[in-house]
Amino acid sequence: MNFLDAAFLGLIQGLTEFLPISSTGHLTLAGKLLNLISEEHPEHWTAFIAVIQLGTLLAVLIYFYKDLIAIVSDFISENLINRKNFSNQNLNSKLGWLIIVGTAPIVVVGLLFKDQIEGAFTKNLYVISSSLIILALILFVAEKISRFKKDINDITFFDSIMIGIAQAVSLIPGSSRSGTTITAGLFLGLKRDVAARFSFLLSVPAVLASGLLQLYEALSFINNEMILNLIISTIVSAVSGYLAIDFLIKFLKKNSTMVFIIYRIILGISILILISQNIINP
Repeated sequence: MNFLDAAFLGLIQGLTEFLPISSTGHLTLAGKLLNLISEEHPEHWTAFIAVIQLGTLLAVLIYFYKDLIAIVSDFISENLINRKNFSNQNLNSKLGWLIIVGTAPIVVVGLLFKDQIEGAFTKNLYVISSSLIILALILFVAEKISRFKKDINDITFFDSIMIGIAQAVSLIPGSSRSGTTITAGLFLGLKRDVAARFSFLLSVPAVLASGLLQLYEALSFINNEMILNLIISTIVSAVSGYLAIDFLIKFLKKNSTMVFIIYRIILGISILILISQNIINP
């Protein structure tokens, strides 16, 4: 991997992590086309992806820093210092609980299926293309039946658990973390931009834990060249991720997710065509 490859992968990570089109799918496709994925050690590629996700985590932290500071501050204040019943807590403190509850499913699934997540299954383009298409169809249904009425203060524990389960489903390559959680949010009646906003806030603990764990596990085989590539990819992913967050929230205030649905289907079919023509290996 050279510096241009690293910057390119960082750009893909940043743009596709927050748009509902699957960062893992795009990165895996790019990695296979550029011959960067080792069949003998697929866990190295998984670690690389997880580490550069810290760049997109940085994008979330910067974009939502005021919200996150308020959530942590009010949560500590109203649960540890001046304790209040949940019903009497303010929105920020309640969001803290909702994020904790919504994070639980991906923690459980991630620990139970850690080996499968880091293995060759997550690099299989048949799985990725199928996930791209299937979730696109599910998102289409969500667009058609959603009421688009709930605001951020209307999210319940049930909503949070369901969106959290959807986030766990995103561990299937090609499904997309933002794609599954936004889709779940729409099924639950959230406004499109609210579903995206809660999706991004919910991603913070999961991406942080995943990135740090994978970084720790990757230290044994990261050399000086890889460190520089990781730094480049992470910085680029942070900048492009910030722009992607800003774009999507503003876009969904006035538009549907139809453009992403169409894109996912086209990409999924294109991958299957590339495989059938032996242009890439599944």
